[in-house]
Amino acid sequence: MARYFDVHPVDPQARAIAQVTAMLRDGALIAYPTDSGYALGCRMDYHDGADRIRRVRRLDDKHHFTLVCADFAQLGHLVHLDNSAFRAIKAATPGPYTFILRAMPEVPRRLAHPKKKTVGVRITDNRVAQALLHELGEPLLTSTLILPGETAPLTDGWAIKEELDHVLDAVVDGGEAPGRPTTVVDWSQGYPEVLRVGAGDPSRFE
Repeated sequence: MARYFDVHPVDPQARAIAQVTAMLRDGALIAYPTDSGYALGCRMDYHDGADRIRRVRRLDDKHHFTLVCADFAQLGHLVHLDNSAFRAIKAATPGPYTFILRAMPEVPRRLAHPKKKTVGVRITDNRVAQALLHELGEPLLTSTLILPGETAPLTDGWAIKEELDHVLDAVVDGGEAPGRPTTVVDWSQGYPEVLRVGAGDPSRFE
């Protein structure tokens, strides 16, 4: 049964954030709000985390996971960035974009694409997510909370609690979230290719 945390969307309560972070350090899988909808999240080094996310969303092993970062400095330790990617991505973040780039050695192999050795990264413009990330001090392994057969992410924390109570350890309800997934930009070949148009304006990468 998932613990439920009702968190203020603008000024998240420090005690609740600390409790959720402690659960993450103990190996929890949580649902939490982002600037594009709710997402599933766990620590990057939680070995069973990726498999738990795959089971909830019924994903295959080719799915690109995303590492949600607190800031650009954290992001830069996870992926290879050339000068053009550095400038463009820094200008677009924080925001509702996911960037696919070649993973650095710091990223566990099991989290990178098995053939391309790439991983998704993003910096969300959501205060609850940012509070969690800063308290945790490391990225969250994340996948947008889109249930099997659906096309849009879940947007209501209490509805997630009722729907996924048996498979999550905690639900962080930061209020109603937008219902559009991120815009996905693949930069792994040295140039931007928009793979999915979502909440982020794709024109800056076209």
